[in-house]
Amino acid sequence: MNPNAPAASELKHELEHMCGNWVWFILLGALLAVCGTAAIVFPPVLVGTSIIVPVVLGVLLMVGGVATIISSFWAGKWSGFLLQLLVGVLYLVVGYVFTENPFKTALALTLFIAIVFIIVGIFRTTAALVLQFPQWGWALLNGVITFLAGVIIYRSLPEGAFWVIGLLIGLELLFNGWMWIMLALSLRSLHLKNA
Repeated sequence: MNPNAPAASELKHELEHMCGNWVWFILLGALLAVCGTAAIVFPPVLVGTSIIVPVVLGVLLMVGGVATIISSFWAGKWSGFLLQLLVGVLYLVVGYVFTENPFKTALALTLFIAIVFIIVGIFRTTAALVLQFPQWGWALLNGVITFLAGVIIYRSLPEGAFWVIGLLIGLELLFNGWMWIMLALSLRSLHLKNA
């Protein structure tokens, strides 16, 4: 008997359960990709208006956080619920702190973002390698990019400008969004096969 059979059966059941929610996942992916693109584009455009940069980044992270939290509940009972909820809460907290006190906490937030990206990158990379769910390569790429973004942010301290943070936050949101889009498309094809 194959020792991986129970895990494969549970994964198959989870994927079948999630197939009905593929539209929500594609919407989440699109929203995260749009927020990521905005986070990349706005900071260089807003150079010289430095108070606006952290506020824009904070709002984009909060939007991404709320969407991620809601999507974790939309999917219903699944093994990725807690990790997805944690990522959403981290996005939300970092976004809120950015908008509340942009100058006094800039250095602390930069360090916090670096640590969060490093930890989330490690979790995503490990989950992709261990679970190998459909389109797991995208999750692996997402994890590696997130980890490297955290390392780059950390190494840019203290002179790292907000546009660097915006670029890296944007890349994180953009790759996270594309991971969800690719998973949603895979779920859609499973849904159409089973229909």
